[in-house]
Amino acid sequence: MYSVELRGVRKRYPGGGSDPVVALDDVDFAVEPGEFVAVVGPSGSGKSTLLNVLGLLDDPTGGRRLLSGTDVTSLSVAERTAARKDSIGFVFQDFHLLPTLTAVENVTLPTAFDPDDASDRAASLLERFGLGDRLDHEPAELSGGQKQRVAIARSLINEPAVLLADEPTGNLDTETGEAILAEFERVKREGVAVVAVTHDPLVERFADRVVELTDGVLVGGEAASASGDATDDAGTAGRSLHTAGGDEPPERERSPGDGEPLRDLFGGSGGDPGPAAGGSGRGTDGPEGGGEGR
Repeated sequence: MYSVELRGVRKRYPGGGSDPVVALDDVDFAVEPGEFVAVVGPSGSGKSTLLNVLGLLDDPTGGRRLLSGTDVTSLSVAERTAARKDSIGFVFQDFHLLPTLTAVENVTLPTAFDPDDASDRAASLLERFGLGDRLDHEPAELSGGQKQRVAIARSLINEPAVLLADEPTGNLDTETGEAILAEFERVKREGVAVVAVTHDPLVERFADRVVELTDGVLVGGEAASASGDATDDAGTAGRSLHTAGGDEPPERERSPGDGEPLRDLFGGSGGDPGPAAGGSGRGTDGPEGGGEGR
């Protein structure tokens, strides 16, 4: 059983003219438990839309979406929020930590509407990521790498089946980025499926599989157990996947995006999606980060 799967998924948005904008075009994509998949492609190719559909932040126009074997294609807002809260963790390029909360409080944020106090589990996660001496520090007192570790701990607080990362190393120097990706490797060894949208060749080197999205068409989307070697499949299709030592992806390019409200994103009671609260945009690669390093 796959942790997350898309079958023939299409996503279209109304265009300025008579033709709709095709963000995802008949996409088949599956990720196994304990697999780390990097999604590459030029800006505007649909990568963030793919992440939003996988993360139940946006609904597909057509096709099916499954989470741990359960069809979650057509859920109500409340059902979608509950499924996202229980099964999906998010890591953002810009961290999205609340500046007035401590590290522990930021990590417990997805549990804010739960009856049980998750502070002990949050502290344990932060200690695991080497932040045992930073539990009561606010984001302004943390380095870029420390902020990203807090964000990863927050994504794991509800023990998700899937972790989705949008440019997780985009604001980090190489050394710090390697340390963060090592944490992702540790997470996948615990059986969590990791999907990272990226322009960074470093992420590709850590990934088990690299898939390419161009103009809404995905190459190499099937899990290895179902398709064999993903690179061979891509070659048959006349396209190449980025692998270590191969063609490097395009230079980082960022553009503004939108997403669901922070309360809904982290499991609050549902309502219709409202203004952006820092989530990834549709068919874009999100806001430009500040290039913060260690």
